[in-house]
Amino acid sequence: MGTLLQTLNLPEDIAGLEREQLLALAEEVREKIVDSVSVTGGHLSSNLGTVELAVALHRVFHSPTDRLVWDVGHQAYPHKILTGRAHRFDTLRQTDGLSGFLSIFESEHDVFGAGHAGTACSAALGAALARDLLHENRRVVAIVGDGGLTAGMAFEALNHAGQLGRDFLVILNDNSWSISKNVGAMADYLNRIITGQFYNRAKADLESLIGSLPSVGGSMVKMMHAAEEHLKGMIVPGTWFEELGFRYFGPVDGHDLLKLVDTLESIKKLQGPIFLHCITKKGKGYSPAEEAPLKWHGATPFDKVVGKPHKKSPEIAYTDVFAETLVSEAREDDRVCAITAAMATGTGLVKFAEEFPERFFDAGIAEQHAVTVAAGMARGGLKPVVAIYSTFLQRAFDQIVHDVALQNLPVVFAVDRAGLVGADGATHQGVFDMTYLRMIPNMTVLCPSNEAELAGMLKTALAHGGPIAVRYPRVAITGEHEDWLETPPAPIGQAAILREGSGVALLAVGTMVGEALGAAERLMANGLMPWVIDMRSVKPLDRSLLRRLAELKTDIVTLEEHVLAGGFGAAVMEAWEEEGLPPTRMLRLGIQDAFVEHGAREVMLGRLGLDAAGIAESVRGFTHCPVALHPAGLARG
Repeated sequence: MGTLLQTLNLPEDIAGLEREQLLALAEEVREKIVDSVSVTGGHLSSNLGTVELAVALHRVFHSPTDRLVWDVGHQAYPHKILTGRAHRFDTLRQTDGLSGFLSIFESEHDVFGAGHAGTACSAALGAALARDLLHENRRVVAIVGDGGLTAGMAFEALNHAGQLGRDFLVILNDNSWSISKNVGAMADYLNRIITGQFYNRAKADLESLIGSLPSVGGSMVKMMHAAEEHLKGMIVPGTWFEELGFRYFGPVDGHDLLKLVDTLESIKKLQGPIFLHCITKKGKGYSPAEEAPLKWHGATPFDKVVGKPHKKSPEIAYTDVFAETLVSEAREDDRVCAITAAMATGTGLVKFAEEFPERFFDAGIAEQHAVTVAAGMARGGLKPVVAIYSTFLQRAFDQIVHDVALQNLPVVFAVDRAGLVGADGATHQGVFDMTYLRMIPNMTVLCPSNEAELAGMLKTALAHGGPIAVRYPRVAITGEHEDWLETPPAPIGQAAILREGSGVALLAVGTMVGEALGAAERLMANGLMPWVIDMRSVKPLDRSLLRRLAELKTDIVTLEEHVLAGGFGAAVMEAWEEEGLPPTRMLRLGIQDAFVEHGAREVMLGRLGLDAAGIAESVRGFTHCPVALHPAGLARG
């Protein structure tokens, strides 16, 4: 770690640094990011692009009195380092370490938690309204990436902010547009003039003078505004933001630190909604990331000297199985289409996009639109597959209900990252989807426990006549089914008995099937012979199996890598009651009413009692409990 990061009281001391020291500080921050992420993994290229912006913001504004609202953590690592967390940065995304995203529980400088893109403008506008109603003296800044600006919520916030006219600064961190030298120089020249105090004071005085003229003053002011906007619109792409009610400045070079400081100092003195457009470069300062910014967006641990990830034995993930199966099915049926919300790489759809470009659609960070456009495609006779992470699909709940399920349209939801996701933490844990999906009429919910089941379920889903979700985890496949691509369609509502037993049955879905088998091995050493059942279908459930277990007077233990409230175990209890089955002893194992923070997935499963050892321990205690339970049962997790 460099000397400035070691000696400064951050962020307070940044204001007292000499201008040349700011440049040195930026280089130390960039070096710290590369050093730490090379060990822990994390979001590298986008954070390297915001180093100068973060230093400039903390030089000009005074956090946490001034509110700096960052949009997700992909751009906020420099902010974390500059706000007293440099000494802990090597714990980034590690169990009990720093979060990879913004967290109000981690630092007073993280004024709003953010893991899903597109929220900063709304949250910052709310902070500005709170400031004004409480008569506080503080500035409010939203920093949003060009990806986050594609979210419909961001546009809604900008529209509202322009209408309200409050003091409010939005900074667009644009790391994808390229500005040529000529245009950039002209934009920089206009920016210096427009942000200068003389220009704004003269403009305000002139408006006041003209406005006071009888009968013609108002129309002349409008003409002056129109002329100004027309001139700016010919040279810089800010007219659209001006129409929303913002004063637009930029584009500015997001890596010219000293000029950024000067620009922010000038803008800070202005009133009303302000929009500053900054051009940054992903991976700035680390050549491997500059050359391949997408590859280095989410980096695994790597050798920082040679710029290559540490070698690992290649693993096939469930996402790969989904992608290969979808491509295979699309070759046979030209109605199969794929939709993603800015996650083509993460959801495995890159190969589909390359082979079927006319049938691949990236909606941007706009999950609501992605779901409804899929509904329209289904209504038109296509077979749309919406591939979205479980945590992001939450954002489109109304569209799933109203636009898809209510009309019983055949949209396939490929729900990736179902279950715990490890280092990404609470904002990304896919532990709510069974609850919010199975409650919807017409919806079918399938949960594979291995690669063959995933391939078969996807084939089933594409032939299904209504809305259907196939949820799968962010882990490597079991490796037990080499010919998984040849798996026939999977039956809906039919469980698989993996081990027959007596006395107690372990009913599991998804990743918990493997843990249930491991727990059964441990329990056999204690003289127990549990059933192990892969339920496969969460909605509908295999009710014939439940009736059989009831006839055998079997105790029931449900296992799910999911919240207990409204989840798989709750579904079993409800079905038991609806079938009029006799009261039985029932134990539900899953996640209690709490968010799960980031950490190694294996560690978190152990803490939740959802690994094989924890399950075995819970079952042993349950089987020795003499109390006869109503189907409401017990819940642990």
